Amino acid sequence: MRYSFLLLSLLTTLAGQAQSPSATRYKLLVDKGHSTVTYTMKHPMHTWDGVSHDVNGAMIYNSANKQVENVALVIKVASFDTKNANRDSHAIEVLDGIKYPTVTFTSQDIRPNASGGLTAKGKLTFHGVTRPLQVDLTRQDTNDGFLFDGTFPVSLTDYKIEKPSLMMVPVEDVMTMKFSLYFKSTTPMTN
Repeated sequence: MRYSFLLLSLLTTLAGQAQSPSATRYKLLVDKGHSTVTYTMKHPMHTWDGVSHDVNGAMIYNSANKQVENVALVIKVASFDTKNANRDSHAIEVLDGIKYPTVTFTSQDIRPNASGGLTAKGKLTFHGVTRPLQVDLTRQDTNDGFLFDGTFPVSLTDYKIEKPSLMMVPVEDVMTMKFSLYFKSTTPMTN
């Protein structure tokens, strides 16, 4: 219930901001069938990935200036799969997944950068802690939407997460987050 309310609130905020007399703004939704978010954790004994295909989100695109104006994403902590059920259960326990079931990212500041990609400045909420986050990403235009790819680090201690240990040796503090998000238009977009 809380998850549905959070996503509805984020999407309603974006939709409200998308109203324009010039009708050049479009709301695009994440296509779950073509989108993933992956985390990579490292321990001295091994490295593993957890992948989520259950990414919910929306963005507002302005076709007049060909810019993304806003984005909101929500991912359930329990949706990440490392192909090891014990590790996934322990991750939910370490992340207090019952108390903090989602990870969210919102941005209203997405601009072209010097490397030819985009930079999104926003807020990441993880484990009940909200911190500013700047993410560099690439954008690929498709017939009915956009594909965004990027990578960014997340410090567990910054989000007040106790690092899990294996054989009394903790994992590295920084995990790598990687995303490939396909936003698909629900209505024809004009150029």
